Amino acid sequence: MELAYRIRNGWDIVAKMVRYNLKVIFGNKFIFFLLAAVGFFLLVAVINLFSNSNPTEGTVYFLLIFPGLLLVFYPTAFGIQNDVDARMIEILFGIPNYRYKVWLVRMVLVYLVVAALLFILSALSGFAIVTVPVFEMVFQLMFPIFFLGCLAFMISTIVRNGNGTAVVMCVVGLVFWILAEPLSRSKWNIFLNPFNVPSNMNETIWADITLNNRVYLAAGTAIAILWGLLNLQRREKIIG
Repeated sequence: MELAYRIRNGWDIVAKMVRYNLKVIFGNKFIFFLLAAVGFFLLVAVINLFSNSNPTEGTVYFLLIFPGLLLVFYPTAFGIQNDVDARMIEILFGIPNYRYKVWLVRMVLVYLVVAALLFILSALSGFAIVTVPVFEMVFQLMFPIFFLGCLAFMISTIVRNGNGTAVVMCVVGLVFWILAEPLSRSKWNIFLNPFNVPSNMNETIWADITLNNRVYLAAGTAIAILWGLLNLQRREKIIG
């Protein structure tokens, strides 16, 4: 009986924490990013429906990566700024080591919500554009989205301002986008499209390039998270 009570009490605490953090993460301006992401998807989907082009799985990948980045951008770039504005930052820093759990939980919630929305959009693209392997599509999309989202989180711990982080990330994103074409067949291309196999390249070689690219993005994501959490140790720089 006592064990059942503890389990029920624990789940209740977890549920309340999840609801609170979702409210913090996706409050304020997030609805505008959500509407922009869905609007972009619908616009491009309609254009593809009435065009004479032959969309492929690679087309859907490029179609979905922009909405995914929009969805992850606000909570990762403005998360710390929102804590400062809500005067929660002092409370978080007042509990040793707890702040890391809070921000890690928030990161997990952000990516779960983004993955769920991408799953829905991928499924819709199967009806509106072309049939795609939904689970594999979302899995591949999350690598660049994870990386750029965690990079935004890391930069936000350095800049300590949501608008400043947004400017820096726009510049970084533009640089990556410009380099995407010269590095289109390279494992260093952040926007590498695994579904767009070059016509004159062996599929085995392309699979190896894609695997290396995903490993590098995963490593970069881990480094960005750890660097951001390390920066959060400097209380006087975050609050001051």
